[in-house]
Amino acid sequence: MSLEIKVPPVGESITEVVLSRWVKNDGDTVEMDEVIAELESDKATFELTAEQAGTLKTVAAEGDTLAIGAVVCTIEDGGTTAPKAKDEAPAAEKAVIAEDKQAAPVAEQSGDSYATGTPSPAAGKILAEKGVEASAVKGSGVDGRITKEDALNAQKEAPKAPAAKPAAPASAPAVAGARNERREKMSPLRKTVAKRLVAVKNETAMLTTFNEVNMKPIMDLRGKYKDQFKEKYGVGLGFMSFFTKAVCEAMKDFPAVNARIDGDAVIFNDFVDISIAVSAPKGLVVPIIRNAESMTLAQIEKSVIELATKARDSKLTIEEMTGGTFTITNGGVFGSMMSTPIINAPQSAILGMHNIIERPIAEKGEVVVRPMMYLALSYDHRIIDGRESVGFLVRVKQLLEDPARLLLGV
Repeated sequence: MSLEIKVPPVGESITEVVLSRWVKNDGDTVEMDEVIAELESDKATFELTAEQAGTLKTVAAEGDTLAIGAVVCTIEDGGTTAPKAKDEAPAAEKAVIAEDKQAAPVAEQSGDSYATGTPSPAAGKILAEKGVEASAVKGSGVDGRITKEDALNAQKEAPKAPAAKPAAPASAPAVAGARNERREKMSPLRKTVAKRLVAVKNETAMLTTFNEVNMKPIMDLRGKYKDQFKEKYGVGLGFMSFFTKAVCEAMKDFPAVNARIDGDAVIFNDFVDISIAVSAPKGLVVPIIRNAESMTLAQIEKSVIELATKARDSKLTIEEMTGGTFTITNGGVFGSMMSTPIINAPQSAILGMHNIIERPIAEKGEVVVRPMMYLALSYDHRIIDGRESVGFLVRVKQLLEDPARLLLGV
């Protein structure tokens, strides 16, 4: 009896997935609840498990796009046949050994020169199964005859051959001025990101306002307390926690930045779920720090590390990427000096952080060098006015340049 394994429902908005990788191969024996494949949606990667023990029969191939409920594979009730094959193996091996022993005396008696490089029946069978030419094997038997042991040694060396093949293309010099092209299918995640970004540009009145922040106060604070902070909480004190706290404080004065449009209504939130843009191996993902307004710096840092690690390992769940009221993205880690980040719909604003560069600035009538960072706030002008966007960014700047305000709430 066979059992069909189908694509399970993985989210309300997800209608199809891509079979990214088979963990088990066709014909393999699998156990109950064993992972057999990985499915990739436009938001996350999921593991497909066996619903019964048996023999796997694949239906879909890697790279196939499958609708929810489509058959991925079947599992046949055949797992018990494997031990039987093992029991038969010794008998077959004995027969081969006996055959090999019978061949040896014949070779000794004949003394014919044809024996050199000629496999015994048992050795010939092994070489044929492995696809190894007899001429490539040096015989150690009487008169150079290839024995079963020689064939087995050749069998062990055979897997090394593919490793040498990649060296061939490397040896061929690249042709100057070559105009080669290659076509790759877009992943579900990349297709979704593309659609959403175009939709945001077409459906929102997006505008960006800029400011700069002197990072010296925060850098001095980190330098003074980073060791004690790490010792007490087990995590480092980074910039993201300061920016998250500053954003949450500024939203108390400018709640529209934390709101969204729903039809003809504006939805205001009395909580702050911060989406953190993370560059993952398969593309940009945006996990969420829930209720960031009630978290301490240490709690925020722990959440950032946990979510970033899951993103890199493709272990984020749908729930961890669904929702969010405001987004923070840090292009500075890649060396970005200034950019205009695109709103993460249905949110109304996104804050872009950039790299820190020492620049001369005027301070109390004197020119001094300070570590400066440009900030960019992209916002939906339909819900956020210019006064609110500029006021919000100025408030964030004030909080970051005087970190004591973050602790005092002033």
